[in-house]
Amino acid sequence: MSARKAVIVLLHALVGWALCAATMGVGMATTSIQTALIVHAVGAPIFFAAVSSVYFSRFHYTGPLATSGIFVLFVIVVDFLVVGLLINRSLAMFESLLGTWIPFCLIFGSTVLTGTIVSMIRKPSTT
Repeated sequence: MSARKAVIVLLHALVGWALCAATMGVGMATTSIQTALIVHAVGAPIFFAAVSSVYFSRFHYTGPLATSGIFVLFVIVVDFLVVGLLINRSLAMFESLLGTWIPFCLIFGSTVLTGTIVSMIRKPSTT
């Protein structure tokens, strides 16, 4: 994969992560942490389905499984470095199923599903 293609994939992951981060930021400023986490867990797969839809429709440099892995790995790394180490100065967030692991799994699943659906729509039918 060329550097340009890798940057495009990672920029899509960044957009999804930024939407999740904004959800948590606004949620924590306006509601309880529990409510913010629930809204984030619901929003994360929706955000990544939307981002994935754009990515798979316009670029599709990687397949659904590879893209899902890249997106989730990007989110984990940025959460670890930026949120965990820089902002929170603690990795306690990774102890929370609702705060990290459930959204990670939902991001992976929604990206695979979106990529599979868009791939099926784009592929001409042979029947």
